[in-house]
Amino acid sequence: MPGTDLKAFLDQSGVEYIAHTHPPAYTAQQLAHHGRIAGDRVAKTVIIQLDGKMAMVVMPATWRIHWERLSNVLETDFVELADEMEFKDRFPGCEVGAMPPFGNLYGMPVYCSEALTQQPEIAFAAGSHEESIHMKTADFLALVNPVVIEKGFIRPGARRPAWMQRRRAPRPVPSEEQIDQWELSGY
Repeated sequence: MPGTDLKAFLDQSGVEYIAHTHPPAYTAQQLAHHGRIAGDRVAKTVIIQLDGKMAMVVMPATWRIHWERLSNVLETDFVELADEMEFKDRFPGCEVGAMPPFGNLYGMPVYCSEALTQQPEIAFAAGSHEESIHMKTADFLALVNPVVIEKGFIRPGARRPAWMQRRRAPRPVPSEEQIDQWELSGY
């Protein structure tokens, strides 16, 4: 079973957790659906290339990476999504796309969205598309010790702040004289 090493690590660390089996969940949003929990409480694990080295980004399932902002926050010119074929061997015993957010167990730095740290509990794939772990966020943070970052993420569907919304100048309404001139000119 893919989550065996993770469960052994959690047991050895003395933290409380609950392991759930569920229908296959190939995305973090599906995991939220099957677990009947809010997407903000499901940790999505994304593997990135950061200056040629692999790193793990962990964020709420409802969020996505804003690549330019993340690059600025991490002070690098090169950050991109890693190819699954490049990292699948880095997670022995895990199904591709179901890696748990414990990069420290796989020799990988972990960057975590501050939004996820605000949740009291989180759930995440346990190495399998059919099993997840639910635990206290504080325990996760203590065991992983990720670099917590505030910026670099965006919540789809969120309204832009008023200062970022593009303001369009109102179109001038043509006068009746202008309309008459257009009609006479065949415009």
